[in-house]
Amino acid sequence: MRGDDEVRKADDDRSKEDELSSKEEESSRALLFKRKQSTPCNFRFFEDTDIESPLVKIKVLPSTPSENGSSYNKSRGRGSTRRVRRRAVHKNGECNVTQVRISKRRRRYLQDIFTTLVDTKWRWTLLVFTLSFILSWLLFAVIWWAIASIHGDLDPLNREKEDFMPCVSSINNFASCFLFSIETQHTIGYGGRSTNEECPQAIFVMCLQSITGVFIQAFMTGIVFAKMARPKQRTQTLLFSRNAVVCMRDGVLSLMFRVGDMREKSHLISSSVRAQLVRPYVTKEGEVLSPFLYDLKVKADNYESDVFMIWPTTVVHEIDCDSPLYELSASDMINERFEIIVILEGTTESTGQTTQARTSYVASEILWGHRFQPLVSFNKNKGSYSVNFSLFHNTYQVDTPLCSAKELESFLEGTDINV
Repeated sequence: MRGDDEVRKADDDRSKEDELSSKEEESSRALLFKRKQSTPCNFRFFEDTDIESPLVKIKVLPSTPSENGSSYNKSRGRGSTRRVRRRAVHKNGECNVTQVRISKRRRRYLQDIFTTLVDTKWRWTLLVFTLSFILSWLLFAVIWWAIASIHGDLDPLNREKEDFMPCVSSINNFASCFLFSIETQHTIGYGGRSTNEECPQAIFVMCLQSITGVFIQAFMTGIVFAKMARPKQRTQTLLFSRNAVVCMRDGVLSLMFRVGDMREKSHLISSSVRAQLVRPYVTKEGEVLSPFLYDLKVKADNYESDVFMIWPTTVVHEIDCDSPLYELSASDMINERFEIIVILEGTTESTGQTTQARTSYVASEILWGHRFQPLVSFNKNKGSYSVNFSLFHNTYQVDTPLCSAKELESFLEGTDINV
């Protein structure tokens, strides 16, 4: 009997604890609901309170530190596969587009051989550079050897005759013809071998090889110079922020990213920034156009055309009624598949060449409710502005509506609430 009483008492205590916990949960839900109702369009707060937003649900996987200090997810095993991000432009600016099934592709590339050699890798350019000279030397060496053979210059009996005059003096075999070919093409002129008026064909070949050598040298030098001085190398000192952010600016929900130039002397002049959204589009007839490019209106500071990049600049796209992102909320950005391509163009001040740098942001690289950390300050000791590029990619969290710009605009319509 005593044991039954203890069991009943334990059950009663357990039921009381369940009732108390349920009441506390209901009170906390009521407080949370009241808090959300008083906040316009479900602002996101970053206190220590555990709040689960109805629009965004983020599942955090447990991570374990590895031996080198980095962390990795336990759920990802050896056989797991990483989800491939679909993007048209890589982070380094290279286009992720492969051209296939092009008729007469090699012939078309050879017709534009100069651009092909400039765009190809250095090892292929240097290989063509070397082979062009070696093959030309060998070709004209064969021609000189043929002229000498036909005229009888290689015959030992003729060389012993005192009245015999060869087409090219001191030509004994193919090796001497090859050396004479190099001397003629590059006007070295050691003085041991030379042509004379005995063979008109030798004079003609000498002139032809001289012209051919100048042409090959000018062509290959131009390719190497164009490859080294092309504006593509200038983009190595142009920076884009690793992530784009979405937050409020001047009462408008805005998408922002940061651009910068590492050089202190040679700045970009007449520089401009363009942004395009890659997203499927459905016409009124039901036709799906994919991929489809939308133009995003961007501005930097208070000017919309040229950007004076003496320090890193934050480029802003206001998500208004004309923006293709107007109806996207925070949860929509997580679920949507789109890409924002950013193009920075400008003229290099030192060379006058136009350069273009590119990057892109997919949905997973856009931080909702973040703002870029300031990195420009004035150094009183040096009397100049200082840019801390270690903070270039840094962001911090701010309160931001989780709804779309359209929902926010309709919510604030007719109210005096300042966001």
